Order: sequence, then C-alpha cells, then structure tokens
Amino acid sequence: MTDTIARDELAQGLLNCGYEDLNPVQRSVIDLIVTEAPSASPGLAPDERSFGERLADKVATFGGSWAFIVGFSVALVLWMGWNWLGKGLHLAFDPYPFIFLNLMLSMLAALQAPVIMMSQNRQSARDRKAAEYDYVVNLRAELEILRLHDKLDALRGAELMSELAAQGERIEQLTSEIEALRRSR
Repeated sequence: MTDTIARDELAQGLLNCGYEDLNPVQRSVIDLIVTEAPSASPGLAPDERSFGERLADKVATFGGSWAFIVGFSVALVLWMGWNWLGKGLHLAFDPYPFIFLNLMLSMLAALQAPVIMMSQNRQSARDRKAAEYDYVVNLRAELEILRLHDKLDALRGAELMSELAAQGERIEQLTSEIEALRRSR
C-alpha cells in the first residue's frame, strides 16, 4: 500500500501526472526508483542463441571482414589462373569465360545474403533493447536528479527560514535596545 502511495507521489512530483497516466517505460522507471532496485541490463547471452543463430553470426562476422575479402580474392585469382594456364595442358575444368565460377559466385551470394540478413536483424533487435535500456537509465537518472534538486530546495528553504527567523529575532532585539536607549535620554 505504501509503495502505491509512494509511486503516485513520485509520479506527481516529478512528472506532474498520476502513476496510471504514465507509459509502461515511465512506470518501470518509477517502480525502480521506489524500490531502489538497480536497472537490469538487457541482452541475449551468447549461449541462448540456437546453432543456426550462432552460425549466422559467425558467417556475418567473417563475411564482412578483410580476411574474407583477401582470401576470396586469392581464391578467385587462383581459380582463374589455374583455368587460364591449364587450358593448354587440358587441366582446365572451367575455361574462360568461367561459367562454373559465375554459378558458384551466384550460389554463394544467394546463400550468404540471407544468413547475413538474419544476423543483422538479430543485431538490430539487440540494439533496440540496448537503446531502450539506455532510455530507462537516462530517464531514471534525470528523475533522480530532479528528486535531489527538490531535496536541496527543501533544505535551502528550511535553512533560509531559520536564517530569517534568527534575523527577525535580532531585529526585535535591536529594536528593543533602540527603544531602551530612547527612553533613557
């Protein structure tokens, strides 16, 4: 019951609206502040991925690297060189214009592109979760700063009131001393 009251007061004090009027992310931040729980970091642990997902990530990582580009370029040059130079020795298995090579490249592209897209889609989902987590952390930090400002304002107000009261007493004391001096003359 006290958590509900604290949530309503906090939402009203910091966001100027009731707890029920907040969106789910704002509610979760208010709940985290009230319970003083740490923000949970989202993310997909690598061991939670299926075999296909792990394979797609490895293919995307390797397929987008300089090692792949250099290795693939060397393999293409070797393929074309073997077939070009082996033509006279009857060792060429794919003579110019390298039709079999074109078929292999097309098949590689047809298989590699969807695998890389799967990996990118999963990365995009992880990025969305990370962005939402960053938003929650930033919103929570902002609300905590607002709470600290309110507390400082309250402390300054109390300090100012006690100073004013002390000055008021000093003014009354000086006034009574002046009146006493006037009467004695």
